[in-house]
Amino acid sequence: MKKTAIIHADIILKDHYLPDGVILIEDGIIKDFDEMRHLTVPEGYEVIDAGGRYVGPGFIDIHTHASDVEFFMDDPFACAEHHLDHGTTSVYPALYFSMNTEQYVAAVDQMKAAMKDERGKNIAGVYMEGPYLNPKFGCDKEHCPWKGAVDKKAYQPVIDAAKDVALVWALAPERENIVEFVKDVKKANPDATFSVAHSEAAPWQVEDLMPYGLRIGTHHTDATGKFHAYPDPEILGVGVDEAVNKNDDIWAELIVDSRGIHVAPYMLRLVRKIKGEDKIILISDAYAADGPVPEGYDDPFDINFDITGEIAGSKLTLDVAMRNMMIHTGASVVDVFRYATVNPARATHITDRGEIKKGLKADLVICDDHIHVKKVLMGGEVVRDYE
Repeated sequence: MKKTAIIHADIILKDHYLPDGVILIEDGIIKDFDEMRHLTVPEGYEVIDAGGRYVGPGFIDIHTHASDVEFFMDDPFACAEHHLDHGTTSVYPALYFSMNTEQYVAAVDQMKAAMKDERGKNIAGVYMEGPYLNPKFGCDKEHCPWKGAVDKKAYQPVIDAAKDVALVWALAPERENIVEFVKDVKKANPDATFSVAHSEAAPWQVEDLMPYGLRIGTHHTDATGKFHAYPDPEILGVGVDEAVNKNDDIWAELIVDSRGIHVAPYMLRLVRKIKGEDKIILISDAYAADGPVPEGYDDPFDINFDITGEIAGSKLTLDVAMRNMMIHTGASVVDVFRYATVNPARATHITDRGEIKKGLKADLVICDDHIHVKKVLMGGEVVRDYE
C-alpha cells in the first residue's frame, strides 16, 4: 500500500483553509487531514514538504478545445499533458459544432480511446459544444453543418457514441424542436447535464429546459444575443445572460483572460456579486486559432481570433485564469480554487474529486499564493514537479 503525507501545507478547503496542515494519502485516496498540531504522520509514510505553500484540489477544466497550439483531435495526449503541466488533473475536451455527424462520432471515439491510455489519464469526459447551437454566434460559424432542422437521423449517432462520456451537452434553447433532442439525450443518459450556449433565447426558453437538466451557462456573456420583445432598439432586450444571472440553479462559466476581453472586469465583479461563490466555474476554452488580431485590442496575448477577426477562445490554462480572476475581482485564493475545482465537479455530477475531503481522490496541486504551480499529484503520485 502506497502511503504519502504532505506536511507544512496551507490546505485549501471549499470555503476556508487550514494553516500548516498535513494530508495523509493511502492508495491514491485522501485518508485524513488536519493542522499538524492535531495530526501526526504515522510511520511508513513517504513525506512531501509543501514548505508553507497552498495545497488544493487539482483543477477541473470542463471546457477546453486545445493546448496552446493544437486541438485535442489532432493530438489528445499532447493537449492533456499541456493542461496537466498547469495543474489541471481533470479535463473535458470540448467538441465543437463545426463537425458533422461522422466527425463528431469519430472525435468522441478518439477521446474514449485516449481516456483509456495512461497518457490521457486526466481526460475525464467530453464537453459537447453542439451540435445544436445558434449558428449566428461563435467562431468558425461559416462551417456549421447543423443549421437545418433538428434531425434525429443526424443527431442520434452522436448521442449513441457520446452517451457514456459526455458530461455536458451545450445547446441553444431557441432551436425549433430542441426538446426532442434533449429527451433523446436524457433517454440515453438520465444524468446528462445541459448548458445554454451560442444562443439568443428568451429567458423563459432557457428556464423551460431546466427541468431536463439545464444547469450551466456556457462561457457566460460570450456568444450570446438578446431577445427583443419590441422593435424599438432603445428598449433593452433580455436573454441568456439575464436568465443565467437570475436563476440560482445555473452555474456561470467564465473565460477570464488577462485583459478582460472575453468578460470585462466590471462584469466579472457584477457576476460574482450576483452568482455568489458557489455558482461560478472558471474555464480555459483554449482553442487553436492563429487569425490576425483586429484593430482596437490591447495586446490580447492569451486569447485567439479566427481568420474573420472573431474571438476564438483563448490560450489560457486554469492556473492563469485563476490568477486573472484574483486580479480583476479581488477574489481570494480559496475563492478561485472553488471556481476551478468544487464548482465544476458539482455542476457535472463528479463526486470522487474536486475537494480535499476524506475518501476522495488525491488529485492535488501545490502552488504559491499567485497560483504558480509547484507540484501536481494524481492519485497521490507526483506527476509534475517544478521545485
